[in-house]
Amino acid sequence: RASPRASASASRYYRTSLRRWRRCMTRRTALGVFLLLACAVSAVNNSTMAATCRPVPFALLGLGGVGAAFVESLLGARARHAEKFGLELACALVADSSGYLSIGDDAALKAAAAAKAGGTPVASMAGATKGDPAAALAALPKDAIIVDVSASSTTAALLVAAIERGQKVVAANKKPFSSEQATYDALVGTPRHGRAKHESTVGAGLPAVAALERLVAADDPVAKIAGTFSGTLGYVMTGLQEGRPFSEIVLEAKAKGYTEPDPRDDLGGVDVARKALILARGLGWKLELGDVNVTPLYPDALADLSVPDFLAALPSLDADFKTRAADAAAAGKTLRYAATVADGKLDVGLQAVALDSPLGSLSGTDNLVEYYTKWYPTSPLVVQGAGAGAGTTAAGVIADMVDLARGA
Repeated sequence: RASPRASASASRYYRTSLRRWRRCMTRRTALGVFLLLACAVSAVNNSTMAATCRPVPFALLGLGGVGAAFVESLLGARARHAEKFGLELACALVADSSGYLSIGDDAALKAAAAAKAGGTPVASMAGATKGDPAAALAALPKDAIIVDVSASSTTAALLVAAIERGQKVVAANKKPFSSEQATYDALVGTPRHGRAKHESTVGAGLPAVAALERLVAADDPVAKIAGTFSGTLGYVMTGLQEGRPFSEIVLEAKAKGYTEPDPRDDLGGVDVARKALILARGLGWKLELGDVNVTPLYPDALADLSVPDFLAALPSLDADFKTRAADAAAAGKTLRYAATVADGKLDVGLQAVALDSPLGSLSGTDNLVEYYTKWYPTSPLVVQGAGAGAGTTAAGVIADMVDLARGA
């Protein structure tokens, strides 16, 4: 039998334990109520956000590498677009060269991108239609955005028709904007209507076009634009600066996937010429692609060879490039494959530039654009960064879409 002292001690212990338990439960209850209220407020905010988001329909032309990166980035940006801009960029249709498919929701968009990545053309997907999407695009609302992330030259007519209907256009595909001057004018308008954006046609996600548009809007006369617009050729030029053989650099770039299957598609300079032409047209110049003076990095004698024969012949160019690189270095310069827009002319080719210039200090696969203007006469306005890659290109496209959707 317990003593009176022990009984009193036990009683105090139980009373103390009971008080602690009650305080604990009170705190837990308060925390529980707080969490419930927080969840309720969050749910109300989310539902309100969803209810107030303005859907903006779009059609996606092209579902390759850039298209896949675009889908992934767009779906990841849903919450941000809703919270910051009150927008939902809602896919209504996807298309490739085989056909088109109506899209009802994000799950369907994600499934289409996955199927395409797995090698299934759009026309072979369940519910798809073979052929030209022109009629389906025309049926979309007037506020729809037609997004071209293909590499096709056949989409130009679709984009022009969209503009004529009052729809909007965003493009990463440089071919419509570097094709005939008349097509460019129809897309951007004369005077400009602001319903077509094409930032990613020049430097992936770099704001090269935006920078130029702001200079033009400020009436800051642009005397000269100079730039490197090819990550592949930037890689080659860096290798030459390091003293490596030209053939070795090109073969390494091809092995790393930096070049097209036929490296002449990069070494020929036409892609650089298209980008420079788009910037020149942004100044109001009237030029065709054929007006651009392009000097390839290989002689005409190698132009018609098969790819294996061309690659085998590359060492024959090593001595000449070694001499050019050495001569440039002796003069305190380095070689860059660059475009220059000045004095009514557009030149694309190998140039020796000062080592301490923005172009001279560039290395690797970055792109760079210099704008020399009234307010930037000797120290140019410079836009520099990653100028290639599906992710950066997709980012530029999405930013253009948000600007158009907001009326910016």
